[in-house]
Amino acid sequence: MSQSDKDLRDEVRAWLADNWSPGYRGRAAAGAPVGATKAWLAKVVEGRWAVPRWPREWFGRELDDAQARIIEREFAAAGAPGAGQDRANLWANTALAYATPGFKAKIVPALLKGEVGMCLLYSEPGAGSDLAGVRTRAERGGDHFVVNGQKVWTSMAAEADYGMLIARTDWDVPKHKGLSFFFLPMKQPGVDVRPLRQITDEAHFNEVFLTDAIAPAENLLGPLGGGWGVLLTALAYERSVMGEAARGPRSGKPGPSGETNLIELAREAGRLDDPALRQDIARVTAYKMLNRLNNARAKADVAQGASSPIMSLGKLAMSRILHEEARVRTAILGAESLLEGPDHPRAEDANFLTLNAYFNSIGGGTDQIQRNIIGERVLGLPKEPEVDRDAPFRQVRGS
Repeated sequence: MSQSDKDLRDEVRAWLADNWSPGYRGRAAAGAPVGATKAWLAKVVEGRWAVPRWPREWFGRELDDAQARIIEREFAAAGAPGAGQDRANLWANTALAYATPGFKAKIVPALLKGEVGMCLLYSEPGAGSDLAGVRTRAERGGDHFVVNGQKVWTSMAAEADYGMLIARTDWDVPKHKGLSFFFLPMKQPGVDVRPLRQITDEAHFNEVFLTDAIAPAENLLGPLGGGWGVLLTALAYERSVMGEAARGPRSGKPGPSGETNLIELAREAGRLDDPALRQDIARVTAYKMLNRLNNARAKADVAQGASSPIMSLGKLAMSRILHEEARVRTAILGAESLLEGPDHPRAEDANFLTLNAYFNSIGGGTDQIQRNIIGERVLGLPKEPEVDRDAPFRQVRGS
């Protein structure tokens, strides 16, 4: 028998009152994994709040999106993390949809509870925009695959326990058909991680060299040679996350939603009466509201384990929002934006966010790639010519 919205809201509020203690709040504020301790995440999973849309045998409640949102709102109101992972945990969603039964039973609970670190092993020096052109190879060797190649722009590679890897397992079929998808163990001698310095003077990205690295056969997701379909699902979840939220200021005073509010910034700078700036602030606010509505529509239409080109709309919109907000923030501060350093946090944030906006324009598929996807799969425009699409990859120039 289905539960009413009121009964569900009362249940989650009572559970949070009994379980979300000041001790957990303190540890979450200190920056524990996924914003909470592993013990707290385990409680959320065991309470069936982490993935309420999922089947009951996988810690879910089989709720529709509207009721799952009730749970997420109550967790957010209490400041408690852990709910909504059936929308935002790309690792667990991909594993649930495609992992082998034995590996799924081991990895999915660990991912939901924050017990393992993850990274993405997709892009290569010669295959970024066209991921179907990857040349990292995985060759069968009994009960495992031997992986050789190079990946780049990999976040969290140094700390990760596993990397979601796309590699070529068949060179005699067209490029989209010869790919396979793995959970590659990262803590092994064949994995060499080297940091890359960014324009923000940070090093979130890495290049990863794979030399006879071992991927157990049970870590294969989806069928052998069926990695492209798995990748599309994983990319949809990644773009969904990037289209819904973005990193806030590095040092400034956060507002109600975790970011420095443009209205408050304009008021502090004595610029709130400027009609041009007021229009700019209103435009950014409208973009954010429209993007939230679009993301909600896209996620309501996508079943678990599927992908949607509409996710590309949210990702592209977030890129525009970030660049526009950075421009408005700089315009509000005027000459003050030329300052730098911890003694000038408002300028420091403006400059950091201006540079960091490019992260969203590149990561998870560039803005140009999102426009191609929207044009072809949402608007129905003709596809761009691909002369090598149906050729055996071994014959493709440069392979």
